[in-house]
Amino acid sequence: MTDLSLNALAAKSLDRGHPWVFREAVRGKAAMGEVVDLAVDGRFFARGIFDAASPIAVRVYTRDPKERVDRGLFSGRIERAWAKRDALFDDATTMMRIVNGEGDRLPAVVVDRYGSVAVVRLDGEAITAWTEDIVRAITPLAKKRGVETILLRRSDAREGEAKIDRVHGPDPGGTIEVLERGTRIEVDLVHGQKTGAFIDQRENRRRVRALVKPGGRALNLFSYTGGFSLAAALGAGAASGSHGGGAREVVSVDVAAKAHATAQRIFRLNGLDPTKHGFVTADATAHLAELERRRETFDLVISDPPSFAPNERSKQRGLAAYAKLHKACARVLAKGGVLCLASCSSHVTLEDFLGVADDRALERSDLSVHGAWGPPEDHPTLAGFPEGRYLKFVVLR
Repeated sequence: MTDLSLNALAAKSLDRGHPWVFREAVRGKAAMGEVVDLAVDGRFFARGIFDAASPIAVRVYTRDPKERVDRGLFSGRIERAWAKRDALFDDATTMMRIVNGEGDRLPAVVVDRYGSVAVVRLDGEAITAWTEDIVRAITPLAKKRGVETILLRRSDAREGEAKIDRVHGPDPGGTIEVLERGTRIEVDLVHGQKTGAFIDQRENRRRVRALVKPGGRALNLFSYTGGFSLAAALGAGAASGSHGGGAREVVSVDVAAKAHATAQRIFRLNGLDPTKHGFVTADATAHLAELERRRETFDLVISDPPSFAPNERSKQRGLAAYAKLHKACARVLAKGGVLCLASCSSHVTLEDFLGVADDRALERSDLSVHGAWGPPEDHPTLAGFPEGRYLKFVVLR
């Protein structure tokens, strides 16, 4: 184990619970993936794992000098995290986050469950040195809960796509069907976003079902595989396969035609006829301009774009892009309609986001904020780690 010197400013951040130490805050070097002790004025302060390549030099796992960073630590914290999820979900939901990295005091480790499959994502090169320990820690915990297969998902920077390694159990195939509050969902384990699906929007999909106007029109921008589209089509109180309470027409807009094909299959899985709805392969901003030109309006508009501000340097440019998008959404929203705006940019705070959804930004003064939400319960965050509060979902009506 190597000792590194930590500066006072970084120590204050760790003291508040932030689990990252940036490179400029430490003196000394260690091997990739090595456990290191951080000291202030020669005294132990924290223990973590060293990353020789990332701007985040150390991810901290404990402030207790007696606690070892080893398989036992991983096993104990994964068990604790999974037990919390056991209390959150019943058999009607089989898609959930089991370990949310820093929020579950396991930096760089994410585990998502899709029915009988657990997908592990490790962030950064350093934590991959601990892959075997993490998999061995997860396996018995997963098995007793009916999870048969464990997949390891990693990004290939050279090819720009995810690579999937099966590290335990039978081959589940490329896709799997899961449940979300009784709704049937198809998840692409190989090519899907994140670990396969946007689990973090589950509660917001529930909100959309409650907000949709029965028999009205809904527009879902950046629709991907149609989670919000399905919610709007099903509507409030409608069980899978029921047609009561939903929008008569949902228009889904995304640049990916393959995503529309998945969305249409999911509609059919839930007893809905996709031919009664619109699936437009186009740039969302360009299509909004076309809808305005045709003077089309919608009772519900949902905008859930990819991150417009992936880093602090791009924040102002990202806010300008959100403002432009929100204005275009407001122009196709019918009087008395509902506008749902989302952001997954961790560098954009909720107040920042509301600032590009005010009267000036929307160019209309008939909408009020009726709710603003962050990540759901299975995506816990730390009070001292604002980066964990990346998700914003705002409802105006």
